[in-house]
Amino acid sequence: MSSHPDPHALGAYLRARRAQLDPAACGLPETDSTRRVTGLRREEVAQLAAISVDYYTRLEQGRVRASTPVLATLTRALHLDDDQQRYLYQLAGRPHQRPHRRTTQHLRPAMRRLLDQLTHTPALVLGKRLDILAWNTAATTLYTDFAAVPAERRNYLRLMFTDPTIRGLHQEWAHDARDAVAAVRMEAGTDPDDPELARLVGDLAIQDADFRTWWAEHRVNSATYGTKHYRHPVVGDLTLDCDTWASPDGSGQRLMVLTAEPGTPSHDALRILASWSAQRTEPDPAHGTTR
Repeated sequence: MSSHPDPHALGAYLRARRAQLDPAACGLPETDSTRRVTGLRREEVAQLAAISVDYYTRLEQGRVRASTPVLATLTRALHLDDDQQRYLYQLAGRPHQRPHRRTTQHLRPAMRRLLDQLTHTPALVLGKRLDILAWNTAATTLYTDFAAVPAERRNYLRLMFTDPTIRGLHQEWAHDARDAVAAVRMEAGTDPDDPELARLVGDLAIQDADFRTWWAEHRVNSATYGTKHYRHPVVGDLTLDCDTWASPDGSGQRLMVLTAEPGTPSHDALRILASWSAQRTEPDPAHGTTR
């Protein structure tokens, strides 16, 4: 890694690389307008990388230094192979981090006990980047069988955008997904060089246009409470209060609990779900760690 990166060299490489790309191959829609440049426009690279056009322009002009998450999204937007990625990071003066093994986040025993005691109330333990560390049976019956989701994809934000079941469950998906993006964006401010965060953002930026737009807005939200509206295939519509409590140990773990006012149809629906799940053969909930 160079201690004195040349921002103009980085800009020249970005311009050269985007000129080599076919817009259609990058998933961009065809337009009737005549292209004045070969390859991708600045605006299109910025869109694919979920950053503002102004920020990307300043990158190419050498007026700003790229952070590690931005480099991660650019490697995907520009379809860089391993050698090209290493070269990009070298030009930017950043370490090239390609995590093959994820850092294990250990579930606090107190969180596990809380989950075990919440029998009729869906609850999740969320870790860094909204990774889903553990859940109770009620959360399984509301959302999905989290045990069947590969550990590396067991992330609340990722599932909001990529899992059809969870996406379809949310009646106000755009509102809820945007709040989740804002929560992760807020966390990004505390650890902007987190390689796992860079991978998450990069993957979703390539896969989903809404994510690219909302991430580029830099909207932040601690998402500690709110109301969620669901449409469940078994019990129908539910309106649930969603509250999260941060662990006091500084681990970043949060307990997310969904409740309904007693005597309401949603409260009755949660009890029906609990009864229904008791009649099914369910896999054991998470045992306390995720990778």
